[in-house]
Amino acid sequence: MAGVIEMTARRRPSSPLLSRVRDRTPGLVGGLLGGAVAAGLGLASFAVLVMMLWISSPYPDSGPGGALHVAAALWLLAHGAELVRTDTLSGVPAPVGVTPLLLLALPVWLLHRAARDATDGGPGGEDDDFAGNAVYENDGFGDAAEPDDGPPLVPARTAWTGVVLGYLTVAAPAALYAAGGALRPSWVWTGVCVPLVAVVAAGAGVWSAYGRPDGPLRRLLGVLPAGVRTLLLGPHGRPGVVARAPAAGLAVLVAGGALLVAVSLVGHGTAAQASLLRLTEAWSGRFAVLLLCAALLPNAAVWGAAYALGPGFALGVGHVVSPLSSAPAPFLPPFPLLAAVPEAGEGAPVHWAAGAVPMVAGVVIGWMVAQGAAEGEDGGTRPGGGRAAVWPAGRTARAAGVAALFCAAVLAGLAALAGGPLGVAVLAGFGPVWWQVGAATLAWLALVAVPTAVGVRAWRCRSPRSEEPAIGRQREEKAEGTRRGGRLRTGPRRGRGWFRRPGVAGIAGVAGGVGVPGRTGASGYPRGEASSADEKTPPRPPEPKPDTAGSPDTPASPDRPYVPYAPFDHDALYGLGDEDDTGFEPYDFQGRP
Repeated sequence: MAGVIEMTARRRPSSPLLSRVRDRTPGLVGGLLGGAVAAGLGLASFAVLVMMLWISSPYPDSGPGGALHVAAALWLLAHGAELVRTDTLSGVPAPVGVTPLLLLALPVWLLHRAARDATDGGPGGEDDDFAGNAVYENDGFGDAAEPDDGPPLVPARTAWTGVVLGYLTVAAPAALYAAGGALRPSWVWTGVCVPLVAVVAAGAGVWSAYGRPDGPLRRLLGVLPAGVRTLLLGPHGRPGVVARAPAAGLAVLVAGGALLVAVSLVGHGTAAQASLLRLTEAWSGRFAVLLLCAALLPNAAVWGAAYALGPGFALGVGHVVSPLSSAPAPFLPPFPLLAAVPEAGEGAPVHWAAGAVPMVAGVVIGWMVAQGAAEGEDGGTRPGGGRAAVWPAGRTARAAGVAALFCAAVLAGLAALAGGPLGVAVLAGFGPVWWQVGAATLAWLALVAVPTAVGVRAWRCRSPRSEEPAIGRQREEKAEGTRRGGRLRTGPRRGRGWFRRPGVAGIAGVAGGVGVPGRTGASGYPRGEASSADEKTPPRPPEPKPDTAGSPDTPASPDRPYVPYAPFDHDALYGLGDEDDTGFEPYDFQGRP
């Protein structure tokens, strides 16, 4: 028994590496399960939709296996992977590279939710708290960790790695399964796009679960200059002016493109309806076409923005549609969205009016940059504060230029996603050219946003004299008698009304003191020679002394009668009591010639 006790007492502690693996295993397993479930839900959604259309189709050309192959291929297409269609009339495989941007929202949302749930599902315990805090500090999430408010969060790297690996574990077999159908995935595009979407969406979910701290963003933006980082990210991790302004400009461009598409669809409503009826006669087929049109609406909005910017979009190699001219390919398949394309020929003034969209976007960007410049976003105070906070004109112009550059880069990326090949030969180029869209966006926004930002900043920081108080301006003027450069006049000035200058003896006489011999009194006459007005005026009673024992509101004591305070005569102090003016008007203080 003693040996058993001795062995128990001498038991060696577990290895720190094993402890860390044991502590992180539940979080990693949860991330793996969350990523696999997210991929499975995405595949199931596409499978249900495709199977529903296959069942409702009156003339299906394949069995349920073919429908499932198509569903797996569409799921990969939603990630941006390019597909290859093998059952063509010519026998030459045709690529399908136009990704419906609305389909991309489903896998991104599922990955985001899976990463959030995997990060929130951390186990409790002291060891997990210690390990979790260590990882928080290394990853830049230390400020967001609050283990006292609830169960500790799973370490960021653990949750992110688990979700990505679990998602890719399901995506790889799905790609292998889709390769056996009519729509086969391109392995190069599949190997790049699917992991990229998983990494970015899962990272955004983990960052959101930690309360969106600014540490990871600052590390990500570390390659940029310090001045640009300050404009992109505020002092408390909030988006800076160079992050908000491009977002607003991009929203205006995309919304303007969608408006152009809607107006064109209304104008070509008859042709769009005819193309829908020509594609299929069954209601299930028309429903499928309408679903495809709805999934391509974000693409159409980006195409409309490219049209408004000037480069337009290509409907086949060598066939460009722009406000200046429209030359679509002659043998395009009937499709409702393609029916909204302007007719072939030179552009008309109604087409040139689309240029108002980038102008409005530039004004919005310039206005937002000017607002940030006038308020001094990077830690300054407002105009009139203790230290200068208004940005100079040069910095405001540079901020507007950087905002235009970021907006152009994002729109160029959207243009690259919204277009792609739809076949070979003529259909090899379909949609906007990304580098042309980026260059046109930068030119438009830089020419409009920079002058707007500088002008609005100068207008908001102005200080008009009309808003200054009138009395303040009069007090800053020179004293009377020095305006004409002559000597100072000290004698009485007749006809000046309220601005008559009394002498020292006059003030003393009004106050009741003893005047200086040979000087004038309160009325301007020599002492001893009172005027008729002075003779009629009764003598002023002596001013009672204030009762310092109490306030006027308290009753007087029995020994001392209650005497109210006498009002202070401001006119007597300035020599205005001996004037004939009995009324006071506000405009009497205005300067006189």
